[in-house]
Amino acid sequence: METDTKPRPRLPRNVWILGFVSLLMDLSSEIYHALLPVFITVSLGLPALALGAIDGVAEATASFAKLASGRLSDRSRSRKPWVLLGYGVAALSKPLFPIAQGAAELMGARFADRLGKGIRGGPRDAIIADETPAEIRGRAFGLRQALDTVGALLAPLAAVGLMIALADDVRAVFWIAAIPAGLSFLLAWFALKEPTQHLAQATLQPFFAGFRELDRPTRRLLAVTFLFMLARFSEGFLVLRALDIGVSPTLAPIALVVFNLGFFALAYPAGAFSDRVSPRTILVAGMAVLIAADIILSRDIGLVGLTLGVLLWGAHMALTQGVFARMIADDAPPHLMATSFGAFHFVSGIGTLLASLAAGLLWDRQGAEAAFVAGAGAAAVALAMLNLLPEERASTR
Repeated sequence: METDTKPRPRLPRNVWILGFVSLLMDLSSEIYHALLPVFITVSLGLPALALGAIDGVAEATASFAKLASGRLSDRSRSRKPWVLLGYGVAALSKPLFPIAQGAAELMGARFADRLGKGIRGGPRDAIIADETPAEIRGRAFGLRQALDTVGALLAPLAAVGLMIALADDVRAVFWIAAIPAGLSFLLAWFALKEPTQHLAQATLQPFFAGFRELDRPTRRLLAVTFLFMLARFSEGFLVLRALDIGVSPTLAPIALVVFNLGFFALAYPAGAFSDRVSPRTILVAGMAVLIAADIILSRDIGLVGLTLGVLLWGAHMALTQGVFARMIADDAPPHLMATSFGAFHFVSGIGTLLASLAAGLLWDRQGAEAAFVAGAGAAAVALAMLNLLPEERASTR
């Protein structure tokens, strides 16, 4: 019996570049994200619902940019300009945070930041799909996600260190956090290369025609994605949970360090494993882990329970985020790759909006337990609806 000893292809250079670009931008963005719950509820004196509204509305409104930029990338037969525009807008949004004086200004800053993320998301993921063979696609998305998570892991530590060094001056920390965002844009500008594979395959179609062309497996996957995102409210609520059990505002962002440890530890292994087994199996595990995390966080937990629940929350992200992306890449036709990713990011953002608003409302009216129990229930529904997905991948491109 012969065995295939052919080595697997190497990960393309652009995948590594996008990974480090994401690392720098996440290092910047997650410092803001780590301190926003404190800034909103302590510095500005706003309720938890304001956190859900600011995070959710900004994320979901920017989701329309995700939908449009993916489609425009396919129609213009280009990826890099849209990626640069997205990272540029996000970098320029950072100085808006320290000058915000109320909810309206803060929502404007958050919107600009998420708008940049929305513009870059579809074209960025399409670059990875364009250049990566199917047999290592899970590794590619897992690597980018892992490097992205390194930035998110370092950010809360940086936030806590800067808060201590600057005597809890949140606005001063926000000014410093703008630096890695600028470096991220510069790295993308000088190092990222426009992929060539999509150029010969793209065809100029009417704007909305591409969305109508999305096939049944992709639409099913988008439906399950939406249901699952209804269970995944903003990670800012993990910081609020830490505050809720008595952790100080200076140390509360450590919750995001624990979250990102769980995320980072499994992001690349989960992506690589999805190259060998059905990605659906990994999604089932991820949804089950989220249910367990929500149940733990809904209880009278203490520090040990908080740590376990937040660690599991990060693990569920690792088991689902990159896997959803590689499944989109498997199903999407080459000429609709960025369009498909744009639709994926769009439904994710709308789900996040509804989940964050609901979590904030429940938190204010009935407490943390109700918010996390509702999240567990929504995740259970999404898990039950996984039978919408076909058993095997639609494609091995």
